[in-house]
Amino acid sequence: MRFMVIVKATKDTEAGILPTTEEFAAMGRFNEELCKAGMMEAGEGLHPTAKGARIAFSDGKPRVARGPFDFTGELAAGFWMIKAGSLDEVIEHMQHAPLPRGEIEIRQVYAPEDFGETFTPELRARIERLRAQAAKS
Repeated sequence: MRFMVIVKATKDTEAGILPTTEEFAAMGRFNEELCKAGMMEAGEGLHPTAKGARIAFSDGKPRVARGPFDFTGELAAGFWMIKAGSLDEVIEHMQHAPLPRGEIEIRQVYAPEDFGETFTPELRARIERLRAQAAKS
């Protein structure tokens, strides 16, 4: 199973305050542990919403809004993509994340088999081709 672990933004991350050298080093050690456990697929920090945008769709029409966005505690500041056998396994590892403050959210990523018959063999093949193409770029 795959999981996205979303690091929630704080007022500091939204202000663009970067981690200290010690915090970067601790995160590097934590990421190394995840890699050694065969769990980490990706992990990145995100710039503050002041450098971002949102696109809202209504009746199929896009509406673009540029950041910054109001701090609600629901904004993302970073993420990991994790492979694990269960949600409990991810929770066990993520409890040791070296985050000085804040919150993380863990969500399972849909797999093709989760969609049942509506995700036809043709659609699966198309997605596999696109993923292979994206991996080459």
